[in-house]
Amino acid sequence: MKDCRDQVRSILANLGIPTELIEKKSLVLCAEADELVIAALGDDGREHRLAPVAAAAWATMSSAARSDAVIIKIASAFRSIDRQAEIVRGKLAQGLAVSAILSASAPPGYSEHHTGRAIDITTHGVAPFALEFEDTPAFAWLTANAARFGFVLSYPPGNPYGYQYEPWHWFYRADSG
Repeated sequence: MKDCRDQVRSILANLGIPTELIEKKSLVLCAEADELVIAALGDDGREHRLAPVAAAAWATMSSAARSDAVIIKIASAFRSIDRQAEIVRGKLAQGLAVSAILSASAPPGYSEHHTGRAIDITTHGVAPFALEFEDTPAFAWLTANAARFGFVLSYPPGNPYGYQYEPWHWFYRADSG
């Protein structure tokens, strides 16, 4: 993974995100993955890319879920630092305050999606990125089984980073060194 500190500092300054806020939340800098592979295709044909080790774990996990009659699908995977900056810029343009944005979105450079190991998961019958995901058989299955495949729920209620609860956001931690 390449050193992205200078790029991130510049982007944060451009967006008006103070480094003190990053430090206060104890956020961890997340460099972009060096290598990505297609882990899945979305229903819209969009390619969801992950680091090879996370893609392999995803394939095994989603297959195991299917064997248990549970459908899990990727709603979002790798996201570049520049793409994360675009997302934050869009929210700023809508008039949202930085504090409100950072309760729901990681600042550029601090999103687990940059690593190629984070996935946002969805299933049939629920909109992607909806809290209702926690009421689905897919979430119950993930809660009981995801750890066997190296995935953990990153942002449970009351997480130390101050992010809103995201039952759909899972991170591949196995062998992450």
